Amino acid sequence: MSEVPHYVLYEHAVGYALLKVKEFEDAGLIIPEVDASIADSAKFGAVVQLSSFDPFKNTEAALENCNSISEGIAHADLISFLESNLPQKKKKCLLGINDSKLAGSLTEAIPDIKLVFGGVITEILRGIRVHFEYLAKSLPHHSLAKAQLSLGHSYSRSKVKFDVHRVDNMVIQSIALLDQLDKDINLFGMRIREWYSYSFPELFRIVPDQYKYARLAVTILDRSTVADNEEMLATITEIVEGDEEKAAEIVEAARTSCGMDISELDLINIERFANRVAQLTEYRQKLHEYIKDRMGNCAPSLSALIGEQVGARLISHAGSLTNLSKYPASTVQILGAEKALFRALKTRSATPKYGLLFHSSFIGRASAKNKGRVSRFLANKCSIAARIDCFSDVPVTTFGEHLRAQVEERLKYFETGEVPQKNLVVMAKAQEEAKEVQTKVLKKKKKAAKKAKKVVEEEEAPTPVAVKRAADDEEEAEKPKKKKKKSKAADE
Repeated sequence: MSEVPHYVLYEHAVGYALLKVKEFEDAGLIIPEVDASIADSAKFGAVVQLSSFDPFKNTEAALENCNSISEGIAHADLISFLESNLPQKKKKCLLGINDSKLAGSLTEAIPDIKLVFGGVITEILRGIRVHFEYLAKSLPHHSLAKAQLSLGHSYSRSKVKFDVHRVDNMVIQSIALLDQLDKDINLFGMRIREWYSYSFPELFRIVPDQYKYARLAVTILDRSTVADNEEMLATITEIVEGDEEKAAEIVEAARTSCGMDISELDLINIERFANRVAQLTEYRQKLHEYIKDRMGNCAPSLSALIGEQVGARLISHAGSLTNLSKYPASTVQILGAEKALFRALKTRSATPKYGLLFHSSFIGRASAKNKGRVSRFLANKCSIAARIDCFSDVPVTTFGEHLRAQVEERLKYFETGEVPQKNLVVMAKAQEEAKEVQTKVLKKKKKAAKKAKKVVEEEEAPTPVAVKRAADDEEEAEKPKKKKKKSKAADE
């Protein structure tokens, strides 16, 4: 059980509060008294009293302090508040705080201070939250709720902006969905093949591609209707990408098939399922294009170096592009092979040479004895590309293309012994080219922004036709009023 503090720090939306706690001979006596006084503000006021309060200057200062506390960092406002309000002999004084992370930061800032947290402190702070209005009577409590709401909105907004500002979140979700779709399409394709093979077993031998097979299953269905059907033959030829010989082979196989006749109800269910498989495959292709587009915006250098899918998997495994950029090359090299690494460390055997980088074309092209070297070199370049993408104001593909050329040269060096260019020379060229590309990109963005602004202004500005219509409406509205006045004069 923790010691009973002399003071407790309470962080409120409008400022910091320091509350003095009644002295107890035994730490075990305070918890029952706090529990008993939770429901009664007067009783709780006898245990805890407000010692000092320091309001924040404005909402920006409140948000800044809130962010610091959430990250376990002691803000300058908090340090000055404690130094000015705690007793001078801080070694004899115990301060209770809620967060253990904040304790380390405060101890570094104020070495003489003694801090306690957990146990008794949690119960006391629970009571302070309930009875804060009673303890701090001088504060305008009608505005405290608004301040809490405002700070809550500001804090949440800053967190959401920080989290969604990068496109890597979309990349992480998309690549996870792509992997799941690959598994589902393979499973469903196998299922439709087994199902439709009862009727037309020869089709899969002629067309092994799952997407084409599903479309052909939907088109043909009852194989007895294929013969002498010119429209169906044209559709089959289109599905097999204009290969007339293959289309004729499919028609002939359907005519002479050894498959069994199945009912119309079975064919309807096969058609529905085959349609779903074809739609999933088409969606998978669109999702792949989307990932390429997102990776081009988020990590163009990494995409140019190792491809969109491998780059997206690295980002997904690291958690974000920022995390990936912080990893050393040795970590990037074995990213995705953690189980094999720990197993090797446990058994004291050889550690893995590569993880997700194995799916890169460079590793496949390298000879068996050079795979480890190429993997290490590629991981080094991936680490550089990730850092360039993460911390560049205008990320471009130039660096990635030059890094890819370096990996190609290194592969040639391992095969033929041809010495590659020095890294300093390559990076100097890349930097010059990148500046030119970045200026072009910025010009395009400015032009696009101007066009968008003009479109908005044109939409907001009233057109001549709209002005004429408004004038006509006003005239029509005024005419009945004039008639009424004349009629009144005639009656008189």
